[in-house]
Amino acid sequence: MTDIYQEIVRLKAEGEAAALVTIVSATGSTPREEGAKMLVKADGSILGTIGGGSLEAQVIEEAVKVIGQGKPKRLHISLTAKKVEEKGMLCGGELEVFIEPILTPPTLYLFGGGHISLPLAKLGKLLGFKIAVIDDRAEFANSARFPEADIVLAEDFTQSFSKLKIDKSSYIVIVTRGHQYDDMVLEWAVGTQAKYIGMIGSKAKTEAIFSHLLAKGISKRLLDRVHTPIGLEINAQTPEEIAVSILAEIIKVRRSV
Repeated sequence: MTDIYQEIVRLKAEGEAAALVTIVSATGSTPREEGAKMLVKADGSILGTIGGGSLEAQVIEEAVKVIGQGKPKRLHISLTAKKVEEKGMLCGGELEVFIEPILTPPTLYLFGGGHISLPLAKLGKLLGFKIAVIDDRAEFANSARFPEADIVLAEDFTQSFSKLKIDKSSYIVIVTRGHQYDDMVLEWAVGTQAKYIGMIGSKAKTEAIFSHLLAKGISKRLLDRVHTPIGLEINAQTPEEIAVSILAEIIKVRRSV
């Protein structure tokens, strides 16, 4: 049987979220003792057990919420009043469990190092994102311009794709300097596991790029993943305001279960 901690390492390596449930207090007749652990994945599947039955079902439901919210939670459960009979045993007692989110630090991939990416990098870092900036111009993709960035690549976009590990904790923002480059990056992005893909641009530009990609055989289902126009509608005008609207949309997607 896979060890819970080995599974946590695997999940983090693959960019998947989970929650670790630990019984921190148990009094009376309870199905499991203090220290018992259960790992709950985002889809509600589990590894380990804290006793099964309705107790476990309640905790799994709360654990899935914790994964979405990204905040730990203590949960007190009274079995005494319920006197639930499970597996031939009459369980009665008090349990307290601690539910801890196991999250991979999210990465914000900024394709294009222009004026909107500058505030995106700064605000994204404040929100706890790792920052990656990719641009084919060295004067726009460098550590001096983006001191917050954990990854800076100054090379052709197509050459950068194989160097990036995109998983379910990845958020892609496409703000390159031209129609051609947005098209190129978007075609690659929709084939990844990124949780969020957003592309800046007018309705006409978006329709033209989508039509081109559909003609190349990219499915409508994949294109439906793309957030465009990018960002929440807040009547943003300045680069800083546009960055706020984009990150607000990203937060909304990130915190959704």
